[in-house]
Amino acid sequence: MTFDLLYPSAFLIGFTGGVHCFGMCGGIVGALTLGLPSAPGHPWLARLPYLLAYNLGRILSYVVAGTLTGGIGAWAAHLLSIHHAQLGLQILAGLFMILLGLYLAGWWSVLSQLEQAGGILWRRVEPLGRRLLPVRTAFQALGIGLIWGWLPCGLVYSVLIWAVGAGGALEGGLLLLSFGLGTLPALLAMGTAAAALAGFVRRPAVRRLAGMLVILFGIYEIGLVVRNIVGVVSVVSN
Repeated sequence: MTFDLLYPSAFLIGFTGGVHCFGMCGGIVGALTLGLPSAPGHPWLARLPYLLAYNLGRILSYVVAGTLTGGIGAWAAHLLSIHHAQLGLQILAGLFMILLGLYLAGWWSVLSQLEQAGGILWRRVEPLGRRLLPVRTAFQALGIGLIWGWLPCGLVYSVLIWAVGAGGALEGGLLLLSFGLGTLPALLAMGTAAAALAGFVRRPAVRRLAGMLVILFGIYEIGLVVRNIVGVVSVVSN
């Protein structure tokens, strides 16, 4: 995928993946916002700094993970033929986008196995967050968000696999930053108008639409690789 489309695509995947965020993180947001101070007539105004801090921490954790995976991918590509490694990683990323779309739409839950594997790391990280509860300051909320970013999530794992082929540590970090910003509207909405929106995003039609959009991203990614291969073959044959 070209540089011009890489980061906007990651943002859109995060945005369309919001239907998964409601199911995966809705309970967490509800628990974290419970007991936060509220302003008469405008409860969300008092909660907003905490919600922003939660999500800032979460996105920072995504960026760290993306930087690591992007760097690992670039290192592996230098060990192999760079061109062939990049093509292979792009195909892998496209396949995971398709699996992610099937997962979001509720058609195939194969990525739930990735989430179970991620639970090994989560069991080590999660106790650190308990020390910051109950949340009384935005700084505590930031710390909780940093922990929250490592919650096992098939959506995040799929984008991390995409980051492996992004081209380097910087590109991987920016890819996850774009993705994290895309998830921000849904997760902020959960803290302010969760009851009104939860029913809408859980509708099967909404989930299927989001899943189909992500599947199209995956097909497009694979299509770019196939086009490159066909172009190389044509040049060689001529």
